[in-house]
Amino acid sequence: MGDVKGPRSSKSKEGDHRDPYDVLGVPRNATDQQIKAAYRKMALKLHPDKNADNPEAAELFKEVAFSYSILSDVEKRRQYDAAGFQAVELDGLEVDLSNLGTVNTMFAAIFSKLGVPIKTSISPTVLEEALNESVQIRPLSLGQAVHDKVEKQGAHFYGVYLTDAQAASGLVVRVYSTAQSKFKLLYFEPEENGGLGLALQEDSTKTGKVTSAGMYFLHFQVYRLDTTMNALAMARDPDTAFFRRLEGLQPCEVLGLRAGSHVFAVYGDNFFKSASYTIEAVCADSFKDNAVQLQEIEDQIMVKRNELRDFEAEYREALNRFTAVTHKYGAEKSAVDILLKNRDKIHASFSTSKKHGASSHKVNMEESNGKDENSSSATASPAREKDKDTDKDTTTTGKEKSKKKWFGFKDKRSSV
Repeated sequence: MGDVKGPRSSKSKEGDHRDPYDVLGVPRNATDQQIKAAYRKMALKLHPDKNADNPEAAELFKEVAFSYSILSDVEKRRQYDAAGFQAVELDGLEVDLSNLGTVNTMFAAIFSKLGVPIKTSISPTVLEEALNESVQIRPLSLGQAVHDKVEKQGAHFYGVYLTDAQAASGLVVRVYSTAQSKFKLLYFEPEENGGLGLALQEDSTKTGKVTSAGMYFLHFQVYRLDTTMNALAMARDPDTAFFRRLEGLQPCEVLGLRAGSHVFAVYGDNFFKSASYTIEAVCADSFKDNAVQLQEIEDQIMVKRNELRDFEAEYREALNRFTAVTHKYGAEKSAVDILLKNRDKIHASFSTSKKHGASSHKVNMEESNGKDENSSSATASPAREKDKDTDKDTTTTGKEKSKKKWFGFKDKRSSV
């Protein structure tokens, strides 16, 4: 493949970044496998555990992880290819719990309990041991479940052997935990230069009272659901998060397995304690009806995802229309209330009683712009204020006359 170079100088919210293709040393038309292989190679080489005396390696490791977080995500890669870093929705990097430290691990665990999506990466030690073929692989017979516990950031490796007939029928590997432990289900493939390289991984998700993960090699396209994307979509826009529920679906790269031995692993992904689990591998030949149903439901889900994308535009248009109509409804209701109130005032003005106002005075009506009665009374006519002052003067004069008569009467008595 030709390497099409084109470094960008785009600036993201997190600062300046190099072109992720340049960082990983892959062409822009690189396949997912090429990107994964380049990332694994560089991550193992630059991991801080191997470069304790080299601070530059730690920064390069972060840059490699950042680049991989973009190119390994189909949607982010598409956004970056189209418009650079500014178009990419940066959700943060995966966390390597084996290199996080106790205090930071506690914070990560707390955030995870609160529902904040925390992506975790696989310990480089586990990947390196697999690459060096220094792992113990236990045999896993078809149809026989195995129960065990795996240490946090550790892995148990299992080997599954398939005959030609079994490989043609398909294989399903599932892991579940009744203790609701967090784990990853991993699938390894032989590398060209020897050793085992990580090919697939599935993070456990909570379904009912258990956590589970599964891989389905049934010779038709199946999808894995990244629930982290749903959580992030909910945080960004709760009102329209529903339309993102199916956007986390990513196609599995491996559709079927050949006859022979295959290596799977259960990786402990708990923050502090070991993960208890049950693993089981079954041949799809005994579950033909289930396989047909799965294929049908996968096709229906993809159709529904496309329908939701179309419906979202329709929904947003209707929502904007509803918002505008709601505002108009409130304004019209207020206008009608004010008109009726002013009408009542005019009705009441047809009276000679001062209580309702003389008919010769113009009624002060409210405007439909929301002025209340206080503003109306504050702008009362000068004539009405003058009447009030006249009434006040008349009352005062009457009191003074009464006072004079009283004193006059008193003086008469005193003269007798």
